Amino acid sequence: MKRIIEVFTAGCPLCNPVVELVKSTACPSCDIITHNLAGTEAGNPALRRARLLGVQTLPAVAVNGALLPCCQGDGITKEALEAAGIGKAMPATEPA
Repeated sequence: MKRIIEVFTAGCPLCNPVVELVKSTACPSCDIITHNLAGTEAGNPALRRARLLGVQTLPAVAVNGALLPCCQGDGITKEALEAAGIGKAMPATEPA
């Protein structure tokens, strides 16, 4: 039985090393599918697959239909942005 490895990328310089790492780590029992999500439109099968698996950030890797734990982050959320101070006025600085 083959192991199905899906790599979700944006085709960018940050994603490409992950694709190469997966390829160099894989064995003959591995089938690698690379989904480049750059420029995909709604209804695209790769985008539907990414959403089905819960991909929130790129690059991401799934094995046999399960997103790896290292790829299961929540992605960017409004709560995380607000916690970083985005959307809040900067405090006034005191004159020197």
